[in-house]
Amino acid sequence: QHGRSWSLPKGHVEDGEKEIDAAVREIGEETGISNLTFVREIGSYERFRSGKNAGEEDRSEWKKIRIFLFTTEQARLTPRDPDNPVAVWATPEEAVEMLTNPKDKEFFMKKVIPAL
Repeated sequence: QHGRSWSLPKGHVEDGEKEIDAAVREIGEETGISNLTFVREIGSYERFRSGKNAGEEDRSEWKKIRIFLFTTEQARLTPRDPDNPVAVWATPEEAVEMLTNPKDKEFFMKKVIPAL
């Protein structure tokens, strides 16, 4: 969660960092999960950055978002990122309802759910 917007964990790739390593780092920062097993890359899409209010776009940044599928046995969520202080487990159906960016929601329904 970021403000009133909900999205999947994500963030910027640091200089010299591989995208898969950035995904693991961002998941750790935004959820507290440190025990991840990579399953596969699901795909990518592009959109503007989400604003702090649900459904709002921040047109200052165009993002390419790559989605990776991981598994974990870790149940407790303890976000460490003050900009994203809340993380929750959700069923795929609940996630579709929670996602506030239309492009996130569309990608999740068309690509993520079939990959589960």
